[in-house]
Amino acid sequence: LSSLPAEPCFFSAGALATDATWMNYTYKTGPWQPPQLLVDRTGAEDPGLIFIPVRNANTAGTAVTIYENNGKLVYQGPEEVTMDFKVQKLFGKDVITFWSGTPQIAGGYGYGKVHILDDTYNEIYTITLDEGFLTADSETYESYIDVHEHIITPRNTIIVSAINVTQHDLSSAGGPTDGWMTDSQFYEIDIPTNKVVYKWNALDHQDLIPLASSKYPPPSGNSRKTPWDCYHMNSVQATNEGFLVSLRFFWSAYYLNQDGSVRWQFSGAEDEGDFWGEDNRFSWQHHARIYNETDESLVLSLFNNANGQQESQSVTTGMAWDVDLIFKTSTMMHNVTDPNDPIKTQTQGSFQFLGAAAPTSNLFMGYGSVPKVKEYDGAGNVVFTGQFAPLGDGQSYRAFKFPWTATPMWSPVAVAETSDDSTTVYMSWNGATEYDNWAIYSVPSANSNVTTLLTTVERDGFESHVTLQSLDASYLKVAARKGSKTLRFSDAISV
Repeated sequence: LSSLPAEPCFFSAGALATDATWMNYTYKTGPWQPPQLLVDRTGAEDPGLIFIPVRNANTAGTAVTIYENNGKLVYQGPEEVTMDFKVQKLFGKDVITFWSGTPQIAGGYGYGKVHILDDTYNEIYTITLDEGFLTADSETYESYIDVHEHIITPRNTIIVSAINVTQHDLSSAGGPTDGWMTDSQFYEIDIPTNKVVYKWNALDHQDLIPLASSKYPPPSGNSRKTPWDCYHMNSVQATNEGFLVSLRFFWSAYYLNQDGSVRWQFSGAEDEGDFWGEDNRFSWQHHARIYNETDESLVLSLFNNANGQQESQSVTTGMAWDVDLIFKTSTMMHNVTDPNDPIKTQTQGSFQFLGAAAPTSNLFMGYGSVPKVKEYDGAGNVVFTGQFAPLGDGQSYRAFKFPWTATPMWSPVAVAETSDDSTTVYMSWNGATEYDNWAIYSVPSANSNVTTLLTTVERDGFESHVTLQSLDASYLKVAARKGSKTLRFSDAISV
């Protein structure tokens, strides 16, 4: 493991990339080892913090992670496999949410839980799902929520995706009559009670979502251990009158009525779907979302991978359209990529409006299996690029940028190192966003609240430090402050 102090690094977006040696930040005050985020800042960025659920070859850096735009760490969670780390609204308040569990690497899905944390990082809800699912590996799991989606609705429920391995006649798509497939499903769950209030599964709607329309052909012979991934549902969203579902292997987003029936299909395939547009070709997409929905129009966005798992020839783009629901037409609003750093993402990915879904808004993209994130302005110019692993050695299912303020439930941490006649004090407060300076105090004993101010130092990223000369004290405390207001003291440390 390589290490370096918590300082940002800058690079040219087109220059970096395949260096197999990747450094991880290390700190005196704790065990955090997030991967170095190299950044290239070239324009006017929107405010906010960068949320990346890192999955790296180095397991020490595999965790939910928040960075500043300059590449400095704000927060790292426990070491575990996580996906879809983001800020959402629940009962009118900001929360952070993420999936953790066991990925099924061969199938591109997984089984796990959804965690909901408040602005102190206290886990206030844990969402689980167990509806008698059949799995390819015949194993049982504590919870069967899939990696692909969890989204809190305006009605303060949560929608989660799930996979059920199902035996089914696949002959209509050229497969065996006694074949096996994965049925893509989603569940709406009441958050306080963890009770299912709605369920939908794709296999019940073969009239308008026929198996033969899948772009991922079934194997000639398959089994429960190798089910055909016909649909690959990778996003769901509650809408005004139902739901929006993205089926990656159909190159389509489907608007569902509340009763589960299909109202319309927005397809990237030629001569498919219900809308006409000169610029609506896309394939193998992720993260479809609707904005500004009325009875007559809406904005639809998605991450256009343009590559499947067996191909990597096309440049990935972030796309958004103005959609006319009356005349069934679409007009391109955005189709963004970096011409100096063309990325071809085979799996995963996300596309986010920063602010309103409008032509002038900045856009943020996480490139999934390619360990990069980019921010674009409304004109499609790249204003920020970040990379957190060598190409091929790290990934993040989705990545986002959000405003986020937090005051952790835990206290700051201080560590002192003494040499000769000087003492260097290191200070950090994992996840805290609101302090801007540190005050260092001497205290007469470990349990004393009598403090004598020694010095102050400005916050310098995740971990700050100050060197004290000829220190005449046995114990120290530090306080994280905003201006002159103390937010929290550390425990006393001996020196």
